[in-house]
Amino acid sequence: MGMTQRFAVVINDEEQYSIWDAGQEPPAGWRRTGFTGEKDDCLAHIDQVWTDLRPRSLREAMRGR
Repeated sequence: MGMTQRFAVVINDEEQYSIWDAGQEPPAGWRRTGFTGEKDDCLAHIDQVWTDLRPRSLREAMRGR
């Protein structure tokens, strides 16, 4: 049985979340949140923390109305 792939939860400047191979640096514009684990654990974590799916710029624009 092979090793389980580990992922890192990453976030961009618009506060949108994704997962990335934990052994690789995230792509430009993304940074690690500090949470790593198996794919299902990372996706469950994102479900808990990403409660407002609107990009940050849209949330800020809507608050400015």
